[in-house]
Amino acid sequence: MDRDNPSKTENKDLLKQLRNERKEWITRSSAELRKQKKELRAIKERLEEGAGTVPQIAGETGIPAHRVLWYFAALKKYGELVENQKDGSYFRYSLTGKPTEDGSA
Repeated sequence: MDRDNPSKTENKDLLKQLRNERKEWITRSSAELRKQKKELRAIKERLEEGAGTVPQIAGETGIPAHRVLWYFAALKKYGELVENQKDGSYFRYSLTGKPTEDGSA
């Protein structure tokens, strides 16, 4: 068989070998992805209750503030989060389409 065109069996064997070599990395990455999904779900559930600042959300969800800010940046970039009025030194954020505390959408 041509070396540049391996058979399907050879491809399967190569992929299996690659997965085994990178098993630790794959496990670590999968665990991090599960953690991110859980944190994002907690943030969104909290924001469904009403607008909040980064420190408020961090305190109520137990997620470090720097990670909450990172999630807020991503949610805002993709149009899922809007910046509202300031509350002291911090802006309040709410999910799009959800009414804010002052009743506006």
